Amino acid sequence: MKLKLLLSAVTMALLTACMQQGPTMTPLEIQSMQTRSFNASYNVAFSSTMSVFQDLGYTVNSADKDTGLISAESATDSNVAALIFTGNTVTSQTKATAFIERLKGKSVVRLNFVQKMESSSGWGQQDRNDTPILDTTVYQNAFERIENAIFLRK
Repeated sequence: MKLKLLLSAVTMALLTACMQQGPTMTPLEIQSMQTRSFNASYNVAFSSTMSVFQDLGYTVNSADKDTGLISAESATDSNVAALIFTGNTVTSQTKATAFIERLKGKSVVRLNFVQKMESSSGWGQQDRNDTPILDTTVYQNAFERIENAIFLRK
């Protein structure tokens, strides 16, 4: 039983270490990476962002055009090998939010992606670790798709 607990702790430590990023970004750097302005109406930017989340495989949990907030999540990925070897289950999921606003005649979109890792043991213990995704390529890819969706809607 102690071996299973030790293996579980090592597995979670490795998963956490693999997800950690290099140097820490300042809040202004994070905001700059997560935000993009578009020469499009608010309605077009909102619809395009919704469409891109769905194209990327996210399920939209809520969307409010009045506030400009969209909340979505990816499908859950389960690690069955962890269950077999340690008696624990490990699941991961990406949560995404978008905030769209009108600013100086443009539509500004701010995206946020967070990796959610949950583990639970056969003994009922549960753990959760949420890690912001700070990879610029993730945001660049999403913004390029939003820009293409806006182009198609114009």
